[in-house]
Amino acid sequence: MKLPFVFLNMAMTADGKIASADRVIPSPGSKRDIQHMMELRTHADAVMSGARTIDLNSVHLGPGGAKYRRMRLRRGLSEYNLRVIVSGSGSIDPASLIFKKRFSPIIVLSSGRITKQRLKTLQSLATEVKIFGKREIDFRAAFAWLRQKWKVKRLLGEGGGELNDALFRAGLVDELHLTFCPSIFGGQDAPTISDGQGVEHLRDAFQMELKSMKRVGDDLFTVFRARRRRASANR
Repeated sequence: MKLPFVFLNMAMTADGKIASADRVIPSPGSKRDIQHMMELRTHADAVMSGARTIDLNSVHLGPGGAKYRRMRLRRGLSEYNLRVIVSGSGSIDPASLIFKKRFSPIIVLSSGRITKQRLKTLQSLATEVKIFGKREIDFRAAFAWLRQKWKVKRLLGEGGGELNDALFRAGLVDELHLTFCPSIFGGQDAPTISDGQGVEHLRDAFQMELKSMKRVGDDLFTVFRARRRRASANR
């Protein structure tokens, strides 16, 4: 079963938060971090995000301006990347900005928990809605399908924390691009890069190793790679 190369991109404060507790501050990232995000998108066949991130941040997951689209073409990729939204319950706001930007296909990955009404609504908005798993999304099967049907060889994930947690627990992350920002948000309920279920024992933690780091101003850009590689990921 061939799977895409999965790489995540996140920015967090020095105390590990990716947004303020009330989500008023959606990201601690600087102007350079946003540029870094757009540059990473030029390496991806598809860009993926969870429903809450889509709804709260008014993002469209596209490649950006002509500069970035040219970078994609020079790398042999299509001018516009595929866009993937993840929601096990299908609770995506139909008025979200992403559905108003029709430059490339939009794929929704969901589970058997989605209601018939939500499924019907999303089918009218997205290019395709695909269900994997009864209660929780079977990401391994979903990613294999993205690779087989949509030719996704490199899949970029941009959060949020619950989606990242599911991917780490499933052992599907190959690389993590993590920006450390010089701010403290605090807040017990402020989201982190990996929320959700988590693991109960240290031995079950997803192990990574530092690949590179670079300081730009007061931001620290790091890249971690998975220590345990997926034997089933044939590229």
